[in-house]
Amino acid sequence: MAALPMSESPETTAIGPADLLGLAASRSGDDRTRLMMGVVALCKARPPGAAAEPMLGDIFLKLISDAERDIRQTLAENLAEAAWAPHSLIELLMLDEIDIARPVIARSPLMRDEDLLRVLAEATLEHQIEVARRPRISARVADAVIEGGQPGPMAALADNASAEISEGGLQRMIEEARRMAALRVPLARHPRLNRRLAQTLFSLVGETLRQELQGRFADAGPALAPAIAAAIESAVDRPRPAMTVLLSPSSAGAGDRDEMDRRLVDKLATSGQLRAGFLIRAVREKQLGLFEHALASLSGHPLSQIRSAVRRPSADALFLACAGVGIDRAVFPTVLKEMRQLTAGLPGDEAPPDLSGRVLSPVEAGYGFRVLMEASPAATV
Repeated sequence: MAALPMSESPETTAIGPADLLGLAASRSGDDRTRLMMGVVALCKARPPGAAAEPMLGDIFLKLISDAERDIRQTLAENLAEAAWAPHSLIELLMLDEIDIARPVIARSPLMRDEDLLRVLAEATLEHQIEVARRPRISARVADAVIEGGQPGPMAALADNASAEISEGGLQRMIEEARRMAALRVPLARHPRLNRRLAQTLFSLVGETLRQELQGRFADAGPALAPAIAAAIESAVDRPRPAMTVLLSPSSAGAGDRDEMDRRLVDKLATSGQLRAGFLIRAVREKQLGLFEHALASLSGHPLSQIRSAVRRPSADALFLACAGVGIDRAVFPTVLKEMRQLTAGLPGDEAPPDLSGRVLSPVEAGYGFRVLMEASPAATV
């Protein structure tokens, strides 16, 4: 039998099922090339009728039983979207080496949940990742990926926006994100994430993703507030012993206490331990001087301006100063309430800041504070 030149178009060469079966029995290089070209032509032709499908199944299974890798890969690529392909052939291809299995796992309309679950149970980690990436996988398959507990497949699942992941499945993935950092970004952006799950995830992600979550769930400020406060405070747990010593009541005068406050803040700033959470702790522990020194140090604004902001008839300047160092708008009302208990109601409630707008960046908040203080600097300090 003459070999088919590689340059000849398979669409213009008449190769019937009987010819392909005969070629499958040949071991010559030319016949294997012609066989592969014939299979490509067959895959691109109109799907066969029901009467021809048993013969095609026999042909394809014969090819797979002794075909070389390049023929198996060509079959996989050309049968990946064929709804008429023999299911037994798809089962063989989906468990083949990953480069052959990948197009079938990703696109075959013949793969059922049972097939995907079999791949998860029997195939390699790379196969499992492809299952997790498959569009529109069911909640049953998604749960099996999560149950496997492997970082690669779980990260691929988290990044699969079309997967039917249940709320319980997302909750389990967020719990796994405590130890698998790769899950945090895709989970924070997953379309099925809801307000309750966002609150759990909030403390695990960085500032950029926190702002994304706040923008996405802008109407959930009160619900996110505890998570925001916890995230801020968790960054400053270590300096608590030193702070506790210096926050104890003493007989020192006002000038001595102010100097002690300044020294503590300088020490924490020098060691890199001064964080926004320190401000929250200071105001909760009724230490106004520490709050003012720490806010001045963190923001870079003069201490005199910070003290002026605390005592203004409006909380607008204090809000901007706090926003500039990372205290979230959802947490600020709590800080303000506790602050007013230390300052006889200051800052006042005249024209209070609008907390319903977009999240300010630290640069925007710092600039707004400077502009505001330059426009109306006078205040009782």
